[in-house]
Amino acid sequence: MSEESLTTSHLSGAETTMEVTQIASEYNTMSPSLLIVSFEGAVLVIGLVGTAANALILYGLVASKEHKKHVLIFNQNALDLFTGIFLVIGYAVRLCNIRLTGSLGYWLCTILLSDALIWAGMTGSTINLASITVERYLKVVHPVWSQKLRSWVIYSTAAFAWISSIIYNVALVFPTTEVTDGICYAYSIWINETVRVIHITWYLMSFYVIILVIFILGYWRILVVIRRQARVMAGHSAPGSSTVQNQLSQVETCVIKTMILVSAFFAISQLPYHIVYFIPNVNPNLVLSDIAYFSSLFIGFLYICTNPFIYAINFDPVKQALLSLIPCKLSDQATELIT
Repeated sequence: MSEESLTTSHLSGAETTMEVTQIASEYNTMSPSLLIVSFEGAVLVIGLVGTAANALILYGLVASKEHKKHVLIFNQNALDLFTGIFLVIGYAVRLCNIRLTGSLGYWLCTILLSDALIWAGMTGSTINLASITVERYLKVVHPVWSQKLRSWVIYSTAAFAWISSIIYNVALVFPTTEVTDGICYAYSIWINETVRVIHITWYLMSFYVIILVIFILGYWRILVVIRRQARVMAGHSAPGSSTVQNQLSQVETCVIKTMILVSAFFAISQLPYHIVYFIPNVNPNLVLSDIAYFSSLFIGFLYICTNPFIYAINFDPVKQALLSLIPCKLSDQATELIT
């Protein structure tokens, strides 16, 4: 989430303005600690792997022509690719340990060092993931309604994930960020403590709790309907008469299984950070260690890196497109073992 920039890594606590400034200064010192440098290096690696992996998945979607059938899934990986690219750029700049001066320093602070673009991508990814759940829900549970959806609705939903997340993060970062003595203080300038806590609570509810409820209710209903349809088909279809229908059902089941895994991994990977970020605001006396904070944020960023492998393993059209990139000819037996 955007306000959790590493530039003010302890902003999750209910510290006074002086304490926040002091901690931010320690993070931005010209001789950063080994822990911070190690974390930044690890995140840079995550960004590189995530960028390459998401680029391959996008290729697989285009090569298999699934990007036209599953626009929101394509958009999901595009958002993750965007996030991975700015993880690489942002944390490469951090490792350079540049002292910020003038207008260039201010723009580096607000755009890159604040992680605004990173969190724009992750926020958009969250919105899009919820949209995929709703789309799958309508297609399976209310197929008649789903058929009435025009293509422009799907494309507008994909665009909304980008536009809303960018506007939100840009509108948040500029009024709450400043550069003082060459140091970037991102998301540290608030009208008062109450406004900050209200915003934190709203963000947690909007981009984790409500999203999690959408996942649980949506996919629970989807699985119930799929099992009911499977029983009906088994009871009424003659042997060999529903081959095409079974193939379509298998494709739909493959997509749903993939998205359930992606959603579940989102819920698990984002939970530690939300806990580490939110609890100190409820209990100001609780002070969490740097290791707890960095570990939780690392797990959250890891989602960008590992998410594409779920598509590569479980989404059959993409898997086949990626296997076709292997230059050597595999034997039929070896191919069966891989697939």
